[in-house]
Amino acid sequence: MSQVLHTPPPTPVSPADDPAALAARYGLSVSGARPTLREYVHQLWARRHFITAFATAKLTAQYSQAKLGQVWQVMNPLLNAAVYYFIFGVLLGSKKGVPDYIPFLVTGVFIWTFTQSSIMAGTRAISGNLGLVRALHFPRAALPVSFALQQLQQLLFSMVALVVILLCFGVPVSLSWLLAVPVLVLQFTFNAGVAMVMARMGAKTPDIAQLMPFILRTWMYVSGVMWSLDKVLGKDDLPRWVMVALESNPAAVYIDLMRYALIDSFHAHQLPPHVWAVATGWAVVAGVGGFIYFWKAEETYGRG
Repeated sequence: MSQVLHTPPPTPVSPADDPAALAARYGLSVSGARPTLREYVHQLWARRHFITAFATAKLTAQYSQAKLGQVWQVMNPLLNAAVYYFIFGVLLGSKKGVPDYIPFLVTGVFIWTFTQSSIMAGTRAISGNLGLVRALHFPRAALPVSFALQQLQQLLFSMVALVVILLCFGVPVSLSWLLAVPVLVLQFTFNAGVAMVMARMGAKTPDIAQLMPFILRTWMYVSGVMWSLDKVLGKDDLPRWVMVALESNPAAVYIDLMRYALIDSFHAHQLPPHVWAVATGWAVVAGVGGFIYFWKAEETYGRG
């Protein structure tokens, strides 16, 4: 005789035994789940002291192995400015027709270095700190923001040398120097936003960090760091779209605003139209957009 096997009918799941219902009842949530945007902002603000301390510790440790220590915070951009002066100012003649070329150049190098270093550090913010990301629970946006803050702190050290250079070359102290504060606030917001975008991209594709130096070097050459953007825009043979792209370049906008604030021979007519609106727009778009873009992938950082 053949034996017929009967599969017992499935036992209905009681609502009380449903995992989702149990989790809701006892206030449990998925580990590492992305919080709401409002809650994420609250968590980030609650860790503002960690962000500041982490940035300061990174800055202090950056040159701890060098004999000159923190002096390199100022020496690095100054040496870059010296090289650019020789190549672009002397050999290529970019200093012709540019009043106060050395203050013009040094200001451009310092402000550009702030953006360049913030973006490069942001690219490795997650991929270079996986141990910290996997060991501790905190809003991951704290990392790219702290790296941008570290670069701001380094720039403030460099600004002391910049002021000395300005005074040595006869640039007078004026009330316009106070404009440097809103310029730095806008640039920091822009840098932090782009750093968060690059942090998410770098977390998924670490090879981007190898490509970024070439992209940033190209960006530097079109940002008027070593030459006068105003003179190039004054040429009639440039296509209209090229002129618009150069005028709207955020790095060039922040550099020229800082030159306008600090150098009395850099006049308002050398600035692009609606420059403050453009600078604010870039800061808002990059800061808010970069934050939201980074937040959307919060639960993926450190996994895989």
